[in-house]
Amino acid sequence: MELYFSPLACSLATRISLYEAGADARFIEVDTKSKRLRDGSDFYPINPLGQVPVLRTNDGWLLRENTAILPYVADAFPAAALAPQPGTAERAKLQEWLGFISTELHKAVFVPLLDEQAPADVHSYTRKKVALRLDLLERHLHGREFLLERFSVADAYLVTVLNWARYGGVELEQWPSVQKYYERITRRASVAKALAEEFVLYRDEQERRKAAAT
Repeated sequence: MELYFSPLACSLATRISLYEAGADARFIEVDTKSKRLRDGSDFYPINPLGQVPVLRTNDGWLLRENTAILPYVADAFPAAALAPQPGTAERAKLQEWLGFISTELHKAVFVPLLDEQAPADVHSYTRKKVALRLDLLERHLHGREFLLERFSVADAYLVTVLNWARYGGVELEQWPSVQKYYERITRRASVAKALAEEFVLYRDEQERRKAAAT
């Protein structure tokens, strides 16, 4: 498998899941501003939207959305138990959480908050959405270790998105169960490894962009 990723972007969730599964995968870095790979080649033929993640499977076909990639990885490595069995109520709950994280947190909250070019009124409008969504998450995570009964690809996605809170000006301390969950999950071996590796790559990426702008 090959994962096209950008450091600390939502593709981090797939890296975490691949590490959890002990998968043999190649990681290909994408600059999502220039839409080019590190070798200078154009990323648009891989994804016409210029976005990560993209997963190239061992069969050579491409998946381009978290809600498709993460369950695929889970099903490709069943021994890792990263998702409940298809056709069960627990699997439906997994899909529900993946949908919530993707639409209500990732796209509705953090994409506009992290967009430096978004107008101030967009940021203000978006911040009004934060409490309702994190209140829901707070109630669910109170007294729970994971989103489901055990660690799943949904947790890999959620910790990835919650990692953006500091950059988007969202203080997780207002939601103590969410904060404790985030701190606990980031100590998990696969998550800590992925975060540490991608933080270094993120720092290097920022330095390259600064150098190119001067």
